[in-house]
Amino acid sequence: MTIDRLVLAVAGSFILISLLLAHYHSELWLWFTAFVGANLLQSAFTGFCPMAIILKKLGVKPGSAF
Repeated sequence: MTIDRLVLAVAGSFILISLLLAHYHSELWLWFTAFVGANLLQSAFTGFCPMAIILKKLGVKPGSAF
C-alpha cells in the first residue's frame, strides 16, 4: 500500500473512530474530527501532510493514490 492510500485510510479511520467516541463517550471528540478534516483540507492546498512524513520515515513506499 502506498503512502497516499495509507493517509486516506488513517484519516478515514480517525474520523469514524472519533465520531463513535463522540456518540458514546463525549461530544468533545468532535474537535478531533474537525482537526483531521482541517488537516486534510490544508494538505490539499499546501501539499504538506504530517502523516505522510511519518509514514515515509517508517519506510512505506511513495506512490499515487489513483
